[in-house]
Amino acid sequence: MAATTNNLVIDVDTPGADVIFKALGHPPRLKILKYLESRAHTVSQISENFNTPVTTLNQHLKVLEEAKLIQTDLRPASRGTEKVCSSLYQKLICNLNSNLEHLDQAVEIRMPVGAYSDFEIIRPCGIASKSKFIGLIGDPDAFLEPEHIEAQILWFGSGYVEYRFPKRLPHNARPTHLSITMEICSEAVGVNSDFPSDITLWINSVDIGTWRSPGDFGDRKGMLNPDWWKLSQYGHLKTWQVDAKGCFVDGVKVAQTTISDLKILEHPYVLLRIGNKPGAEKPGGVNLFGAEMGDYPTDILMRIEYT
Repeated sequence: MAATTNNLVIDVDTPGADVIFKALGHPPRLKILKYLESRAHTVSQISENFNTPVTTLNQHLKVLEEAKLIQTDLRPASRGTEKVCSSLYQKLICNLNSNLEHLDQAVEIRMPVGAYSDFEIIRPCGIASKSKFIGLIGDPDAFLEPEHIEAQILWFGSGYVEYRFPKRLPHNARPTHLSITMEICSEAVGVNSDFPSDITLWINSVDIGTWRSPGDFGDRKGMLNPDWWKLSQYGHLKTWQVDAKGCFVDGVKVAQTTISDLKILEHPYVLLRIGNKPGAEKPGGVNLFGAEMGDYPTDILMRIEYT
């Protein structure tokens, strides 16, 4: 079985595939997976949505978790803790051809949002771990604090942050597909769900496409956020992809640039830049969520497929 950025390719002759097929062989569990695809939910929310007793629901969730189709986490609640469930994949693909070995030829690297290598930002801005603010809110120098590596959220009004990803490619590998996944949204003063931002990604200084975030969301609490956190609550889970046909955001083509234009093999690392272009039509800033805040338990995920 091969996991892609948002897909799971299931080889029918791989040990463990039967556990996944058993988990999928019950209509209520399929409905739960569909419900979790958009964002994470608590057990009580799932129970209320499907009008299912929590005891029955927990049996379904246990099967899905044992099949590694969902992830569950505990977070503080008004009384003790509550379980939060999130889907690990947006697509499940059944591979009937065991000769498609190239599906397994990929490297995945998860980068904490606080592990940036460079930045150039303007206010409003700040960084925070799950337990506290790092440095002073509104001070770009907070991004220089040694504790920035612990950040689980960072935000800025315009500019960019950069990350250096190791390639980890075997000798003579030829990259065929690169994808970047993250939870992200605009950055308004306070929060504002109607605050567009044209967020662009660059790989090795090459533009791989722009996504217009609709706003900075604070209408409800982010599923993973601690009780003390009162600022931007969650973002959208977005995936940029580059292959021989061009650049795509969630499958929609946004640029003609191809993976050969990125010259991955000619660079010592993969340089990722996230931010607003100078002169962007909607320079609404960026909120970038880590694995422990927002709605999705993920860091910045880079996947490179190769032959």
